Amino acid sequence: MVGYAELAKLNTFTMDDVFKLVGNKKTASPLVLRLSKKGLVKKIRNNLYTCINIADGQPVASKYQIACAVNNSAYLSHHSAFEYMGISNQVFYEIYVSSEKRFDDFEFNGITYRYISSKMSVGVIKPKNTQGIRVTSLERTVVDSIKDFEKIGGLEELLNCIEATPYLKKDELIKCLDEYNLQFLYQKTGFILNNYKSQFQLSDEFISYCKDKMGKSTRYLTKDSTKYLKEWRLVVPEYLFQVNEQGGPPLV
Repeated sequence: MVGYAELAKLNTFTMDDVFKLVGNKKTASPLVLRLSKKGLVKKIRNNLYTCINIADGQPVASKYQIACAVNNSAYLSHHSAFEYMGISNQVFYEIYVSSEKRFDDFEFNGITYRYISSKMSVGVIKPKNTQGIRVTSLERTVVDSIKDFEKIGGLEELLNCIEATPYLKKDELIKCLDEYNLQFLYQKTGFILNNYKSQFQLSDEFISYCKDKMGKSTRYLTKDSTKYLKEWRLVVPEYLFQVNEQGGPPLV
């Protein structure tokens, strides 16, 4: 008889998944209800469930699996992608979920799942040896996070994540940038990654490509930016040019 063990293997499941297992719609709902009353199944949101681990009382599904189960097009992005890849050390109680289909933000087990509109499908991968995980590539994650840093994590956290990123491929960066095709994004990305040319072995051609695509407008990197850079037609925060607290080199 189908029960807890079979559902736990799914990590997350819907009523359709239960029906496929039991083969009878009339018994699918009572099964979930019975296990819920025993504390073995917990509802995440409308028509999305997970089993509860008997040993520790925690959900069987990880927060990343829950995020990717919201709908068929959902995937981890921005700071949550950095976090999943072990690049960010800062603990966030928010998971950023990009999706073609809009959904309402929701909270489950102390984590808030926030919808981010998905503008493209380039740079979304399924990591090997994982179940139910979709996440942006390193290059897509960096480009997305540069694009949206004021809304997600902030500039300082973005730079911390970039510094901890093990590698970036020029061609993949350009592919993501071209897919967005936003002048300000070329401008921001070129400026920021120019400071990490040696770390990622980025060529002068890549930096020139960003400059050629950024247009002629002067823009502000952040709302509190005060220092103008003629080379990038960009106004940036003053602190970006100071030596960091650890005694490292200035960013520009």
